[in-house]
Amino acid sequence: MLYFDYGAGMPVDEQVFEAMKPFFTTHFGNPSSLHEYGDAVREAVEAARAQVVSFVGAGEGDKVVFTSGATESNNLALKGVARRARRRGTHIVTTNIEHWAVHTPLKALEKEGFEVTRVPVEPNGIVDADAVADAMTEETVLVSVMFANNEIGTVQPIKEIAERAHERNIPVHTDATAAVGRILVDANDCGADLITLSSNDIYGPKGMGALYIRRGVRIEPVMHGGGQEWGIRSGTENVAGIVGMGAAAELAQRRLTRDIAHLSHLQTKLIDGAFEAIPDTHLNGDRQQRVPNNVNFLFDYIEGEAMLLSLSNYGIAASTGSACSSKTLSASHVLSAIGQSNEEAHGSVQFNMGRLTTDDDIDFLLEKLPPVVDRLRRMSPLTPKGFFDR
Repeated sequence: MLYFDYGAGMPVDEQVFEAMKPFFTTHFGNPSSLHEYGDAVREAVEAARAQVVSFVGAGEGDKVVFTSGATESNNLALKGVARRARRRGTHIVTTNIEHWAVHTPLKALEKEGFEVTRVPVEPNGIVDADAVADAMTEETVLVSVMFANNEIGTVQPIKEIAERAHERNIPVHTDATAAVGRILVDANDCGADLITLSSNDIYGPKGMGALYIRRGVRIEPVMHGGGQEWGIRSGTENVAGIVGMGAAAELAQRRLTRDIAHLSHLQTKLIDGAFEAIPDTHLNGDRQQRVPNNVNFLFDYIEGEAMLLSLSNYGIAASTGSACSSKTLSASHVLSAIGQSNEEAHGSVQFNMGRLTTDDDIDFLLEKLPPVVDRLRRMSPLTPKGFFDR
C-alpha cells in the first residue's frame, strides 16, 4: 500500500518509539510523587519539555504546556484566553478556513456571548493580513489564524498578522499542526503568542500535543483538577507520550532542512507530472506559499470519493479533505471558501507526502492517475460532450 495521507496520520519514528518504551514498564511513576520513581519521570518530562521549547523557539519565561493533542491545545488557547479577557472585550478574529478544532470551539464561545469575525481568504487560499487587521476592534481580545491549512497547504502571513495585532496589544494564536516538521515554526520569528503543536504530525505518538504560551499571556484553565502544568492543564501527565513528543521534536528539528528538501522535490515532481499528463487539472491553493508535503488537485468532471476507491484498487491511499470531517458528505468548507462549487469541491483529491515517501512512489502514482481520471471522466455525467474529441 502506498501511503499519501500523512496529513491524517504519521507512523511513530523508530527512534521515538525506543525513547518511549521504558516509560511503559520500567519508569512508571507519577511525576507528582515525592520519591525516586516520581523523580525519574519528572526529570524525563522536563527534559522532553526542553526539547519542545527548543523546537518551537520559546524564550525565557515562555511556557510549553503538554496536552492530549492539537484539539485540546486549541480549546485551551481559545477558551482560556477569551474567558480570561472577557471584562476587556468579547470579540475574536479568525478566518473562514480554520480547522474544525478551532472553528467549533469558537462556535461554543459565540454561545457564551463572544462575537467572532471570520475573515475570508483570497482565491489562492491565503488571508490578507490587512483584512485581518481591519477586522480588529477595540473589543478584540484574540486573533486566531492557522499557520498552514491542513487541506490545501497554504501558509498564512502569521508574522504580519502578529505585528498588526501587537500594535493594539491583541494576542495572536496560531494552530501550527499542519506546518510543524514541514516548514520552520519559530515563536520568535512568527511573533505568535500561542502556538498549537501536535505530536503525531512530527512522527510522535497520537493523543499527545502541546500549547506554547508566550510570557505575559493571561490564560485560564479549561480543565480543572490537581493543578499540573502550572495549573493551566490539570491531569496526571502522559509521561510516555510526553517523552515521545520530546524525542520527535528533537528529531524534527535536526531533520528539518533535509525533510523540506525531500518533500519539496516530491511535491514539484507530482504537480508537474500531473499537469503534463492530465488535462483540466488544477492545484488548489497557492503553489509557492504552501507547505512542501501537500498537493491538493481538482480534477474536472470527476467525484473525489470515486477517485479514492479507484486508487485504492492500486494500493494507493489518499484523501478528499480533513480526516476529522471526511465521514460527512458535505463539501469541504475550505474549498468552498476559495470559491469552488459543490461539484468542484467534491472532485478534489489530496495527496500528502512524508519522510518515507519515495520517488518510486510518485512515479507509480503518476502512472496510475491518468487512466483513473480518464475512466472516471468517461463515466461522469458532468463531462462535456466532445471532451474526448479534443
